[in-house]
Amino acid sequence: MPLQMDRPAFEALVDRALDGIPDEIATLVRNVVVLVEDEPPDDEPDDLLGLYDGIALTERSDMDGGHLPDRIFVFRNPLLDYCDDEEQLVEEVRITVVHEVAHHFGIDDDRLHELGYA
Repeated sequence: MPLQMDRPAFEALVDRALDGIPDEIATLVRNVVVLVEDEPPDDEPDDLLGLYDGIALTERSDMDGGHLPDRIFVFRNPLLDYCDDEEQLVEEVRITVVHEVAHHFGIDDDRLHELGYA
């Protein structure tokens, strides 16, 4: 049976993961909203844990101002399906949040894998 957790408790895990990002990094995150969705979009794999939708800071120019916020999605059901217990879920939510925030800074999946965040 998959791990169960209601949405408010899951969102609290995401908040805790965000609070765990060091202040010197968190202050550099600009114009980003973090959203919890139950499932990934239909055009993405069903087991996708998170998604960054935006323009990485390394790709922006001075002409990119005034755009909508970048979005980080954390997908609740795939994370619950992936994890065997709450301890693993806490860790996977943390890794997913860090992974997607890193994309905001232009860090690619290969480098994240090297760092243990893939």
